[in-house]
Amino acid sequence: MPQPVPPTSHGYKYRAVYWVNGARVVGFDIERGKGDHCHLDGGERAYRFTTAEALVEDFIAAVDPARSKP
Repeated sequence: MPQPVPPTSHGYKYRAVYWVNGARVVGFDIERGKGDHCHLDGGERAYRFTTAEALVEDFIAAVDPARSKP
């Protein structure tokens, strides 16, 4: 991104989602006004973005246990 998405200070725009039967199970994204956040276990909470590599690792770490749930 040429300009950070407020209220963040980094220049990344991202969305990573794991869907099951049309429902979001895990999601990491950035949204104007909310900033970096994640969707886990039906809730939403702030996410501390550090690097793109860490984001991918965090996403995979959240998806792995969600894949084993019935």
